[in-house]
Amino acid sequence: MRSLQEGLEETLTLHRLGVFALLGRSLKTTNCIESINAGAEERCGRIDYWKNSSQRQRWLAASLLDIEPRLNKIAGHIHLSRLRDAIAIELNLKPLTEIYNQAA
Repeated sequence: MRSLQEGLEETLTLHRLGVFALLGRSLKTTNCIESINAGAEERCGRIDYWKNSSQRQRWLAASLLDIEPRLNKIAGHIHLSRLRDAIAIELNLKPLTEIYNQAA
């Protein structure tokens, strides 16, 4: 029941944006983000003292670069541009594909 409730809002958003069939398998849960957060926590979690936020950002960037080769591609990743454009339309922004087509 909790798993269903966790992914319900994301699933409904994907349906509203019209991309559930393309990207729903990967984006209806937060597992891909939780995996990244767990990897970063594993590498930076025991550090108790940060001199400044710049140091924290460098450590996080280094840990993300270390994690990246072990991440799987999102199922349907070739359709992420459609998601980007659907979000732009939802927010009343001009889709990037429209901007690229005008420049060409």
